[in-house]
Amino acid sequence: MPELAGPLVLVGCGRMGSALLAGWLNKGLPARDVLVVEPEARSREQLRERHGVVAVAESKALPTELEPQAIVFAIKPQAMASVLPAYEPLARSGAVILSIAAGTAIARFEAAFGNEVPVVRAMPNTPAAIGKGVSALFANARVSPVQKELCSALLSAVGEVHWIDDEEHMHAITAMSGGGPAYVFLLIEALARAGVASGLPEGLAWPLARA
Repeated sequence: MPELAGPLVLVGCGRMGSALLAGWLNKGLPARDVLVVEPEARSREQLRERHGVVAVAESKALPTELEPQAIVFAIKPQAMASVLPAYEPLARSGAVILSIAAGTAIARFEAAFGNEVPVVRAMPNTPAAIGKGVSALFANARVSPVQKELCSALLSAVGEVHWIDDEEHMHAITAMSGGGPAYVFLLIEALARAGVASGLPEGLAWPLARA
């Protein structure tokens, strides 16, 4: 697997952000090399206690001398408009921008940070929570080979990685790979309920369907 390197800034630590963080730490990235920006106070406390990472409420609380290798945006697409402006100075430090926000084009980050900023757009999926995910990545022309390797490492920590050369493919990938697991879960549920309807005890039908 490509080598992980910090420091890293993780913006947002919900389900997918937490999965990424756990994957990085499990792969040997030192906790001191991760700085998390998370507005919820309880979440920040848990991050400090459970993982030992630096967790702050907003970008202006980050160290002024910070020169991150990557800034990872793991926030909801609808939050981009209010969040991105605060990161413009940091984004111009040379860090690669890695976004896992569904439906958010690279052009959105270029508009916020400038056309010379290296940006990678990624679409992971929920099995990343158990290290079995798959992610598709697309890079703009400013991303260097070393930065591509770093982004590969960041997503490889939670599963498979596939690079694509056409950002338009992200629409189909989001629908198939990003949303697909929900339909698999629905199928498993339907199988289990069919088993129960056929007379199997629930305690047997559900393990059989899951397996």
